[in-house]
This record gives sequence, C-alpha cells and structure tokens, in this order.
Amino acid sequence: MKTPFLYHGQDSAWLTPTDNTLNVTMVSDVDTLISAIFIRCEPDNEELLIDMERGRTQGRLQYWHGKLPINSDKDTTFYTFKVMQNSRQWWLHGCGVSPRVPGKEKHFKFNNQHQPPAWVKEQIFYQVFPDRFSNANPSISVQSNEYCLRGTEKPTIAKAWGESASNHDSSGPSEFFGGDLQGIHNKIDYLQELGVTALYLNPIFTAPSNHKYDTTDYLNIDPHLGTNEQFANMVADLHQRNMKIMLDAVYNHTSVDHPWFDMYQRNTADQAVGAYDHPNSTYRQYYQFADNSNEYVGWNGISTLPKLNFSNPEVQDYIYAGDDAVIKHWLKPPYNIDAWRFDVIHMLGEGKGAHNNAHFVKSFRNAAKSVNPDCYVLGEHFFEASNWLQGDQEDGAMNYYGFAHPLRAFFAQKDIAYHACQIDAEELVEWLNEARTKLPWLNQLSQLNQLDSHDTMRFLTMVDNNTETMHLALMMLFAYVGTPCVYYGTEVELQGGQDPDNRRCFPWERTEQEQKPQTFSYLQQLIAVRKSSTALQSGSVQWLLAENQHFAFARTTETEHVICLINNSESAKTLHLPVWQLGIESGSLRDLLTDDEWHISEGSVSITLAGKEGILLTASE
Repeated sequence: MKTPFLYHGQDSAWLTPTDNTLNVTMVSDVDTLISAIFIRCEPDNEELLIDMERGRTQGRLQYWHGKLPINSDKDTTFYTFKVMQNSRQWWLHGCGVSPRVPGKEKHFKFNNQHQPPAWVKEQIFYQVFPDRFSNANPSISVQSNEYCLRGTEKPTIAKAWGESASNHDSSGPSEFFGGDLQGIHNKIDYLQELGVTALYLNPIFTAPSNHKYDTTDYLNIDPHLGTNEQFANMVADLHQRNMKIMLDAVYNHTSVDHPWFDMYQRNTADQAVGAYDHPNSTYRQYYQFADNSNEYVGWNGISTLPKLNFSNPEVQDYIYAGDDAVIKHWLKPPYNIDAWRFDVIHMLGEGKGAHNNAHFVKSFRNAAKSVNPDCYVLGEHFFEASNWLQGDQEDGAMNYYGFAHPLRAFFAQKDIAYHACQIDAEELVEWLNEARTKLPWLNQLSQLNQLDSHDTMRFLTMVDNNTETMHLALMMLFAYVGTPCVYYGTEVELQGGQDPDNRRCFPWERTEQEQKPQTFSYLQQLIAVRKSSTALQSGSVQWLLAENQHFAFARTTETEHVICLINNSESAKTLHLPVWQLGIESGSLRDLLTDDEWHISEGSVSITLAGKEGILLTASE
C-alpha cells in the first residue's frame, strides 16, 4: 500500500512551547482519507493519545493542530503522531512514516530546560591549526634541536613554510612551521572577506608538540604562539567585528612534562615534586598509578599522555569546580572566549576508564554556563554521540557520525577507517535522518558539521581531487541542518592525506587574485547565501526525493523556502519536485547562485541537472 504524505517540521511554524504545553502542527495530503490523528506522548511514562483538530487547507495540504503536555518529570518531551485510516494506521516520526509505532529514538524531542545558545546556528566556523596557518613572528618560532619531545626523544625540527610534514609515527609531532597568533590575527580581514564569523582554534596552550594536545600549562598561551596579552587583544578585535572564538580544551590527559606529572624531573626547587617516580607526591592522585609503582594509565594506551583522575576533588577544583577553574578562567575578562571544544570528552572520568562520565560532562557545562550562559559547549565524538546531546550535557558535537561519515560514504565511497563503503541517496537520507532524529531539534541545529578536520584526510583528497564532487559536498555543508565549519585551506583547494599530511601549511600564494581557485568564490557564494537565509540557519528539513545518486530536500520557515538539489552521477538527470508538499502550487523557483528560474505548474516542477551538479533554489510568487 502506498505510504501517505504526512509531515511535521520542528521550527517555530510547527512547534510552539508555552509554560506547560507544546502546540504542534502537522500536515497531510488533502486527498488522503483520514479518520483521526492522535499525538502520542508519555507525560507520566504511560501512553497518552491526544486528538488533533482539523485546520485549514492550503492547496493540497490539510493542516492539523493539537496540544500536548510538556513533561514535568524529565527535561525532554517525546512525541509522535498516530494516523488512523479506516482499518489501517500510520505513524509519523522523525525518520519519516511507518505502519507501526516507532521506538523512542525516532520520536520527536523537545528539551524545555536546556537549550544551546541561539547564536551558534547563525555562524560560519573556520577551523585553524595554529602552527600551519600563518607565521607573522619568526623570532618566537620553535628552532631545530631546541628541545626533545619527551617520551619519543625526537628533537624539534624547524621546517620551511610549505615543506612536507613527516610521517606521524616518525617525527611528525616534533616538526614546526612557525604559525602563530599574530599570523592568525593578521588574517582576520581575509577571513571576513571569505565570510567567516567564528574561529575554532586547535589547542594554543603551552605544550611541547606542534598539535598541543599534550598540555603542560593550562593558564598560558604557548610562548611559541604568542602571549596571553596578544590573545586577549585578538579576541577583543574579533568581538569588535561581531565574530566569535572557540578554544580547544584538553582535560582528559596532560603531557608527561606537565609539572603535576614531571616524568623527567624538571620541576624547580620551589615546586612540589611531580607524581612520576614519587609515590608521596602531592600530585600522585591527580593521575592513575598502580600502587607504588610507576605504572600509570595513558590515554588510549599512549604513554606520553597520562590520563587525569577526575575522582580527585583537587583535579575537579582546578579544571571546572573552583572559582578560578581553567574552564571559567578563559571565559572571563580579559579573554572572554565564546565557546569550548572539549577534546575526547566521552573518555574522561574516574579511575581507568570513563566511569561517571555524564556527571563530569554536565559539570563542565554548568561551570562554563555559570560564567557565560551563552557559552557554546561542544564535544568531540567520532561516533554516535546522542547520549551526550539531549540538552543537559553538550550543546553540540563535532558531527562526524551524523554528517561527515554519511557524506564521506556517499561522495567518496569510504567509511571512517577509509574502507570501501558505497551508499545510494536513499541510504544517505536514512542515515542522516536516523542520526538527527535522536536529538532535540535545537541541538540538531547546533551540531558542528564538517567535511574534514585536523584528524581526517582532507575531503578533496578523499574524492581524488575532483572539485565538482567537492563542490557538491560543500553545498550540503551549507544547506543541511547544523552549523557549518570549514577546515582552513579548503577555500584554496588545499589537499592532504591522513595525519599529519592533512595539516599542511596554508599556501597563501593561492589567495592572490589571479591565483585564487574557483572554490574560493564558490565558497564565498555559499557562505553569503547561508548568512542571508533564516531557512538555512534554522528552518525545518523536508526530503522531496532520493534515488540512486540524486536527491532533493527543502529547508523551510513560515516565510522562506530554500531547496537543495544534488546530482552526484556523471550523467544528466531530470528531477521532478513535488513542491506542493511545501505548500507551493504556483510561481517560480530561482537559483540563488545564478538567478536562473523555473516555472512551477500545479504544484510541481521538473529540473534537469547536469552530471555532478548541485543547485540551491528559493521560491517566489
């Protein structure tokens, strides 16, 4: 039997909270025979079915309205729709329509207590790996043989800008190219020209490696990058330009050179002895040692990254609980950062593993929000993170599982391990829906979507340097639900394999007007469209078709419709769009990048896309 058209969006046109209730709207095809529609919810952990009332009709759409109680016993209210059709029933949920009641993970979700900052969904983030972005002050750069990277005994190597990085397992982390804070600050005009509104910096605190995920001092900028004063001035400039900044926090582990650990006995006479080789050290319980031996737990089995023990109140106090805790310190003047990205946040906890992890993630959130209620709390998760994204822990996650992984499979035919993984458009939509639906709507909008990052192969390299495919993926980045983040150099078609090749120096010569690649202007256009469109920032998503290597979806608000069409095949394809499902029966669709137009006839329109073509359309009367 044919599945009927049923739809419920989650922006304010479809969902309006009051003090104790949620007012919800859904639509059906006016020609679909429906005897009753119920909202199903569980206000007291028991099913409640609430009758919906028939509302207005608009073209082929029949609107339905109802109210359900907001849960008082828990933060999140779950709901779905039961549609009766004579002897048959259908269920409308976050993943679509099915003939039986869905599991709770597919229900629509609304968190009434914990919501992400409203500013996040409006941003265009840009990720910078500081050592590889721009060198403005060579006098502070790391010199060759300046020191050894402890635990590896690899001496530092100063390399010329643009030279190749060595293999990660050889001397990769000890190679430096000299990028610094002043270099980043000097390029803010460039970033604004591109359209960037928010910076995400990989770690900048004192640490021996180039990646700086091995902190030795949480309260000071690494002197090879700059000073605390320089950083404060840069943030002040960003804020004056109405831009935001997010820093990378590494609180799961430290370096073996951190004074608390001090494996190589470098503490001075006025410092307490470190934990390593000193069972009676003040800091012994900051880490996880086995009895009186020097055997300790390293993050992910890596001996150079000793794991902190969050069962210790002194660790808690220093990182998040105390008045001067590190999390709070950088949110306060003179720094006033806007967001924290928490590295491997899912792995920290008490003892050897992640015991009591949820408690500590909530505590991190509460600490940050106590200083700045609008602080964006972002977690790093390479896989599904829905447990952390129900509202009370993280505002968003680096959305590998719900965005980067499925797009990689669809466009590059690879999974996260770079194994062969080929999916079609229908499977892509199923994956995207499943990942998104597990989260409350506002957390969906605050997911940080990226095609690539400092931890993955660059997307252009993944698709064998095919810029047409890259452009299709970039269109998805700016059209889909979630906040877009561009990895530095994407705009000038910077390539790179796996770490550390994905951290190449920025090729500034490519930004000269005569050398700018096409991707620069294309990305500029996408950013401009995203920044001007409320629908792309916060509108509901509705799939219009998905088949083989092509698909179309709409982002909509009460006043705006934007439609994204993508053809990932090599040959031309005509897509027939049922725009009546959006309440559009006539008028035209205009290409937001080229101004081409297509006429709508009786609620539908046919558009032919060339091979490897994507377009963004807006509806007009």
